Amino acid sequence: MKLKFASATAVALVLSMSAGTAHAEDVTAWRLFVTDREQPKVTVIDAVKGEVLDTFALKGPASLYRSTSGRTVFAVQGDAGSVTSISSGISFDDHGDHGDIDVEAPKLTGTEIAGEKPSHFVEHDGVFAAFFDGEGVGRIISEKAALEGKSEFREVKTAAPQHGVAVAYGSHVLLSVPNKEKPDELPVGIGTVDATGNQVDETAACPDLHGEASSGNILAFACATGLLVVTHGDGAPEIQHLPYADSLPDGKSTTLIGGRGLQYFLGNYGPDKVVLIDPTAKSDAFRLIELPTRRVHFAVDPIRAKFAYVFTEDGQLHQLDVVSGTITQSLKLTGPYSMEGHWNDPRPRVAVAGDKVVVTDPLKGVLHLVDAATFAKAGEIAVEGKPYNIVAVGGSGKVHDQEAEKDHAHSHDPAVQQIYKGYFEDGQVKDRALSDWAGEWQSVYPYLQDGTLDPVMAHKAEGGDQSADEYRAYYEIGYRTNVERIKIDGDTVTFFEGGKPLEARYVSDGHEILTYKKGNRGVRFIFKKTEGDAAAPEYIQLSDHKIAPEAADHYHLYWGNDRAALLEEVTNWPTYYPSSLNAKEIVSEMMAH
Repeated sequence: MKLKFASATAVALVLSMSAGTAHAEDVTAWRLFVTDREQPKVTVIDAVKGEVLDTFALKGPASLYRSTSGRTVFAVQGDAGSVTSISSGISFDDHGDHGDIDVEAPKLTGTEIAGEKPSHFVEHDGVFAAFFDGEGVGRIISEKAALEGKSEFREVKTAAPQHGVAVAYGSHVLLSVPNKEKPDELPVGIGTVDATGNQVDETAACPDLHGEASSGNILAFACATGLLVVTHGDGAPEIQHLPYADSLPDGKSTTLIGGRGLQYFLGNYGPDKVVLIDPTAKSDAFRLIELPTRRVHFAVDPIRAKFAYVFTEDGQLHQLDVVSGTITQSLKLTGPYSMEGHWNDPRPRVAVAGDKVVVTDPLKGVLHLVDAATFAKAGEIAVEGKPYNIVAVGGSGKVHDQEAEKDHAHSHDPAVQQIYKGYFEDGQVKDRALSDWAGEWQSVYPYLQDGTLDPVMAHKAEGGDQSADEYRAYYEIGYRTNVERIKIDGDTVTFFEGGKPLEARYVSDGHEILTYKKGNRGVRFIFKKTEGDAAAPEYIQLSDHKIAPEAADHYHLYWGNDRAALLEEVTNWPTYYPSSLNAKEIVSEMMAH
């Protein structure tokens, strides 16, 4: 069994601060990172104010990729042989009933990865892999290292230079396999290599491999024959082939985007069509959507999960309802952008920034803003040069008055309120035994996926600063895990994935006190594996808002093989409630906090 370790992973101390939020200011911040088609630069724009914040010089024109967390933007400069890391200046901390936002100036982090012809750049669980076509090499780096300005990476090599791809997948790497007979053509499959660089399974055939994306816990590669669908398997990634439906016309996808909030893939299919793909469907996995003319670019909406957007060469932006599989609205934005000519000619690109859909117009030197709710024009932002590739980073959160928050917390007796909110003295922290978490526990992630927690998201929206869909998309990342059940009995922890057990024994490895930027703190109780199944994590860390021996009523569990990394990353916090609670009781518990 392969556990889905929380994003190498993952760690946030989820605190309820319902009283403390009285001293918080609601802040919305969105930033647009825009490259120029001809000039080696990235322009950073405040999407709320429409103002240019900064411009960063690059070595060459670039494609842009943003991390899932939004903390990092990468500029891939194929012709210049460089991948540059940029700190977006926006980060979030989750505290259960609200999220805190930190807004700083964007900056170059100093991380630069050099090589010949970088092309595909892929993130999986917070780890990035850049593939260098001219060398046939993938270079892998963590977001933490990129933000710290380090250029330390792990390198994996394929048999020959190729227009390929690498994806870091837990302790394995998925690597494209070149066409030995015709090395200038697209790869022919995917191989899985372990930490030592040895291939562990037979190559999964994928002729004309080009295009990859993730949606939820599923990764997919586009092939001439269909999709390779990758999930966590027993000891290594499990790869299955999803063939194109016989009802589809001749064609293939070469670009994939993964849905957020809803699990699907959107791919191109010929010049004037797109295809919606349900990777879990037993039948009718592919739905073809005809476009009025040839497609220029498309993007999914990470906030309003049911929508995606397609820009066509007649200058129109189309809203696509991915549930019904129909185009629901269209809006004329620009003059025509013919798809004739070079594939990399300056043409519009689409991104979503909060309540706005943003479309670049390189020939006019502007960004067009569209109101996502009304699908009407909402203004323009002038950008010098030919604005081309674009990514958006941001969201809404609370900024706390640290001293007022701390005073407010300490004004309440009993002291347990202060501790729950993260204000305590070091001397109050005591080591705890694993027995504090004894029992059988269920993940809340399936309840989020099947809609059970929709009332919780609606409740949060009533008192928060985001929509229910925005909260749902946020918790989709936070709660995500394949481990549906956990049993803790004495010093033994049993993880269940797909009903299959994975068991190990653990002893206390102490605790760590974490200090957050807002002044509040948290405690992580850490346990180290002594024996058990080889695939079981070396470390588990538990957080339940308590700092001394006491039975837990729910908890957030972080696991992996790197103790220090678990204390640093903040993206994903698998959450468990007693298995004895039914769905309705879990909803009540959550809404009470």
